[in-house]
Amino acid sequence: MNAKQEQITIIGAGAIGTALGNILASKTEYRVILHSVEDEVVHSITFDHLNPKYFPSIHLHPELKATTNNQVIRDSSILFLAIPSVVIVDYLETIRSFIPEDTVLVNLAKGFGAEHKTICECLAQRFPNPVCTLKGPTFAREIITLLPTGFTLGYSQENQIDIFKQLFANTSIFLDFTPDITGVEILSILKNIYAIVLGIVDAQFNSPNLRFLILTKAFREMRHILLHVGGTEETLFKYCGYGDFTLTALNDLSRNRTLGLLIGKGFFTEHVSHELVLEGKTAVNIFYEELSKKLTVEEHFPIVAELYKIFNSQYDISFFVQAILTFRES
Repeated sequence: MNAKQEQITIIGAGAIGTALGNILASKTEYRVILHSVEDEVVHSITFDHLNPKYFPSIHLHPELKATTNNQVIRDSSILFLAIPSVVIVDYLETIRSFIPEDTVLVNLAKGFGAEHKTICECLAQRFPNPVCTLKGPTFAREIITLLPTGFTLGYSQENQIDIFKQLFANTSIFLDFTPDITGVEILSILKNIYAIVLGIVDAQFNSPNLRFLILTKAFREMRHILLHVGGTEETLFKYCGYGDFTLTALNDLSRNRTLGLLIGKGFFTEHVSHELVLEGKTAVNIFYEELSKKLTVEEHFPIVAELYKIFNSQYDISFFVQAILTFRES
């Protein structure tokens, strides 16, 4: 290894981890390693320059390496976390002894951790490391083909701005920045909820007027929840806010929009619920339960309340849109 190279490790060789790693591997000042528990994937990335599970037809940069060896983590200045949110904190605990205390932990996952806390909250409580979050309107298949893509960096220390500007300089990744880590994390979860809503609407009506009426109501409710949990309004207008929300709500590549389409067409069943990765369904239940501790959700956040009914009771989906429209904001 070139002594001047700085090591970047990405935990997880899935779609987003591979896509980001492939971009960063092109920069000669960094040594980029994907850390995975899958031997076959590691071998294929390192020797065949392919990730057969996620990008079987795309040749990866020859400098991108992969390993199952925890020892590489010891040399990492930045550790990207690209594994599911439900396992991040527990997994990091298993490799804690390999993580230097000054290594920056960067959460890429979109979801809650333990006790209905955000991943960054859990990391800050359990680890001494500096913590960041990186979120935005990002489909991995477009990142890996070098299409321009925006991310918001939620930072905990001012110097992290320059670190990540340099890291992604002269790549297809464009950044904006905010110290509102809570807002970035919460918006990355909320957008899945409201993507389900837009899927239901579009499944039942082919109406641009109605679509953007509901889109506006949904964005307004996102703002109310964001402020309620301590985020800042400005974060809504970062890549992680309006950008990620509209990408997820209006694009059929979105799993949660697809869930909404299934619900709206009457195809949602418990079998479908178990087969799909339903970040939005989980988020609806968590937000409803947490918000209801302090206020009447039906009165303040009617869209979340209506979705909660869908997932937790017998519900006639034909009344969903009218129920949302009936509520008039002041």
